[in-house]
Amino acid sequence: MGKMKLVRFAEMDTFNHVVQAPFDEVFQKDYKLKGNWNKDFFKNSNPIILELGCGKGEYTIGLAQKYPDYNFIGIDIKGARMWRGAKTAIETRMNNVGFLRTRIDLINSFFAEHEVAEIWITFPDPQPKKEYKRLTSTRFLGYYQKFLVENGIIHLKTDSAELHAYTKKLVELNKLEIDICTDNLYNSQIADPMLAIKTFYEQKFLQKGKPITYLKFKLDIHKKLEEPEEE
Repeated sequence: MGKMKLVRFAEMDTFNHVVQAPFDEVFQKDYKLKGNWNKDFFKNSNPIILELGCGKGEYTIGLAQKYPDYNFIGIDIKGARMWRGAKTAIETRMNNVGFLRTRIDLINSFFAEHEVAEIWITFPDPQPKKEYKRLTSTRFLGYYQKFLVENGIIHLKTDSAELHAYTKKLVELNKLEIDICTDNLYNSQIADPMLAIKTFYEQKFLQKGKPITYLKFKLDIHKKLEEPEEE
């Protein structure tokens, strides 16, 4: 491991808005903040919004700056990347931002029923050959159903036309309500300050001329979901 990574990991341990739970504390167990994020972490009753696979935390930070009456948590397993967003939150004295370092398949150890209002999934690995690893697969949507509010919103912003099409097909198959769907966000008439935030990777995709897709839908937390057939 490089020296800079070690320095960043050590600094992350001093950040009181970063949660790094050891695996043995959360594997098939509930973490102490589960059900208590508003009371014990943010110390307010504002709605909680997650960014999954947050990377450097640009979207988490950008959303928190635009919407101070909401609480935002960026989640990723890559601590060295997350350090940048966590550091920015400290430097700008933001009190509505947190970061959680964990695997997303362990997410149900951290959040309780109806504890989360919305989920952002920004430029995830599209997993072209392993649909069960896609963050919008029925496997992961099943995780989210356990802690989202009724008809909680999921946002998918991606450069992957394949992941966008797969997710749209899944949503339509399960008759979930779509609020917005576009296969070329910046060539559309959609004007939304949330969508104007651009991550490091998104900037790279745009420079290569790749269209950015966006899908916003409501997740029925009671419905048993069906996986679409792969073409």
